Amino acid sequence: MNRKYRKTVIAGNWKMNQLCSGVKPFIEQLREAMPRTKTCEVVLCTPALMIPAMVRAGKDARVAAGGQDVSKYEKGAYTGEISADMLLDAGAKYCIVGHSERREYHHESDSLINEKAKALLAKGITPIICVGESLEQREKDLTMEYIAYQVCAALSGIDGTQVRRCIIAYEPIWAIGTGKTATAEQAQEVCEFIRGVIRKLYGARSARAVSILYGGSMNAKNAAELLSMPDIDGGLIGGASLKPADFAAIIAATAQE
Repeated sequence: MNRKYRKTVIAGNWKMNQLCSGVKPFIEQLREAMPRTKTCEVVLCTPALMIPAMVRAGKDARVAAGGQDVSKYEKGAYTGEISADMLLDAGAKYCIVGHSERREYHHESDSLINEKAKALLAKGITPIICVGESLEQREKDLTMEYIAYQVCAALSGIDGTQVRRCIIAYEPIWAIGTGKTATAEQAQEVCEFIRGVIRKLYGARSARAVSILYGGSMNAKNAAELLSMPDIDGGLIGGASLKPADFAAIIAATAQE
């Protein structure tokens, strides 16, 4: 982490879990377990139906609400889609785009992810842009080439001012929900590389300002080591974000130097 230039963010991704009725009890438990003085921005990205409940419950606990996906369209005959305006109106401040599950199960392309990021930026919502390689790509030593392509494609047409409002989340696909985790050194290597890609596109000042998160099974036990790396500015947390005590422990790890 480097708090001098950028903010530390711990963002939970609930995926398709929990219910609206469970949001308030969860936040109450999280609030009790969290450190009194937080050294990071805390976000919980929930299914869209739960965002208003998260806004209400999270206000006193200083937990921001986020969405898990957004439509590239502003409005219209797109049944089932949720626009950036709708997320904003519900109270979301952040939104995940390009998660590997969306890429795989919904066949989302890099160009679509770019359009979604732009839709969020246009409404003042911070996009959490996910990138990451498969096990096959890592084994074939293609990680950096693939990551560079994903980052460049996601940021296409986004200017230097806008990029500072973006968050990049590095989630190696082979480590998501598997219990496997990249070593702190492996995660740092890729996050440092991502910052280098942004530096080439936008310059050193913008690159320093962009928060880069690590996903891929960050948990209460490994968070401190991962967060000690200079280019890892937080985490995008899956399963552990569903457990108040574990999520609070990850938040507390950001206070360690």
